[in-house]
Amino acid sequence: MINVTKSYLPDFDEYTALLKGVWDRVHLTNDGPLLQELESKMKAYLGVKHLLICSNGTIVLQMALKAMNITKEVITTPFSYVATTNVLLWEGCTPVYADIRPDDFCLDADKIEPLITENTQAIMATHVYGNPCHIEAIQAVADKYKLKVIYDAAHTFGARYNGQAILNYGDVSTCSFHATKVFHSVEGGCIVTDDDDLALTLRRYRSFGHRNDDYYSMGINAKNSELHAAMGLCVLPKVDELIAARKQVFDWYDARLNFDKITRPTLTPGVEYNYAYYPVVFKSEETLLRVVDALKAAGITPRRYFYPSLNTLPFAVPPGAGVAQRCPVSESVSLRVLALPLYPDLPETDVDRISTLVNDHV
Repeated sequence: MINVTKSYLPDFDEYTALLKGVWDRVHLTNDGPLLQELESKMKAYLGVKHLLICSNGTIVLQMALKAMNITKEVITTPFSYVATTNVLLWEGCTPVYADIRPDDFCLDADKIEPLITENTQAIMATHVYGNPCHIEAIQAVADKYKLKVIYDAAHTFGARYNGQAILNYGDVSTCSFHATKVFHSVEGGCIVTDDDDLALTLRRYRSFGHRNDDYYSMGINAKNSELHAAMGLCVLPKVDELIAARKQVFDWYDARLNFDKITRPTLTPGVEYNYAYYPVVFKSEETLLRVVDALKAAGITPRRYFYPSLNTLPFAVPPGAGVAQRCPVSESVSLRVLALPLYPDLPETDVDRISTLVNDHV
C-alpha cells in the first residue's frame, strides 16, 4: 500500500533518550524544559521573534481570532482545509469568501476589496500547499482598510519567501505540526507574531489565562506535552534533509507526468519551497475519478485535497449572513485537483508506477 503521505520517524533510541529525561523529571507538560528548548531552537531555525508551540494547528487560529478581538466578517479563501472555515464559525465570525487565483490557487488579492464592508475586520488567507500567497498585495489592501491579516500557514514549515520564513508574514501566522507535515511533533502547531503585546496575550491564552498561580485573563488549554516536544526535537534537525528528499521525489514526478493533459499549480516567484505536496489538476472531475480508481486498484491512495470548495459546504454561511458566495475558480479546481503520494523515502520505482498509471488514464 502506498498512501498519499507517510510520517517521518526519527531514530527510536534518540527519541527514547529524551523520554528518559521526562521520566526522571516527572515533568510531562505545562511548559516543560523540552518544549521550551524546542521553541527556542525553532525560533532560531525560522528567524522569527515570537513563536508559541500549542496543541494543534486549529486551536492556534482560534487563539489568533480571540486575541485580536475578531468577531465579525473575515474575508477568507474557499480553497483550504475545512479547519480554516471552521475556526471562523466556531468563534462566531462570518466567513466571506473571495475566489482564488487560477495559477497558484491562493486567495486572489484583487477579489478582496469589493467584499469589504463596515463589518470587515480581517483577512484570513491560506498559503496553499506551502506556496505563499501574494503577500504584498494582500498587505496593501489590509493597510488601506486597517484590517488584520492572519495566515493559515499550516503547510509552510521550512519554506521561505524573499529570504524569510513564510511564517514571518502577517499580523499572525500559524502552522500545523501534525504527523503528516514536513515537520511534525505527532500532534501540535504554533503561532507566530512580532507583536510583543499580542505574544503575551497568546501566551496567557495558551494556559487558561494565567501565569504561575495568578489569573490575568480568560484562556484555554492549548498546551503541548513533553512527549510531543521530544518528537519535535528529534525531527527539527532533519528538516532540511527531509525537504531535499521531498524535492527529489517532486522532480521525479515532474520528469514523468504528461503535462500535455494535466497541470499543477505554479510556485510563487521568490519562494524557497518545502515540497509539502504534489498536486495535479485534471481537465475534468470525470478524468480525476478515473485516475483515482486506477490508482486505488493498484494499492495507491491519493487524496482529493482540497475538496470540496468551502463556500459550497451547507454549514459554511451562518444563518442570516446571506446566500453562499460563488467562487467559480475554486469550485472548478476543487473538483479536479488530486494530491499524489509524496514523502521523503518514496522510491523512484513507485513514482514511475504512479506516473504511468496517471498518464495512462487521463
